[in-house]
Amino acid sequence: MVRYRHYKGGIYELVCEATLESDPTVTMIVYKAANGTIWTRPASVFFELVEVDGATVPRFAPINQALPATGI
Repeated sequence: MVRYRHYKGGIYELVCEATLESDPTVTMIVYKAANGTIWTRPASVFFELVEVDGATVPRFAPINQALPATGI
């Protein structure tokens, strides 16, 4: 799973994308907090930019994960 850091500091795992039943044009992002709580937001909100202290940052930024050593 891909992990993201919320601009306020929390770490979340993206679980999947889903289609909103009441409006099939809306893609929802299902994600999980470190404590196991499951959340959902429209993709347009999950991936939007927000202003924090005068700087524009992603609401959720992907966390780069180191690749495991291959021994090569």
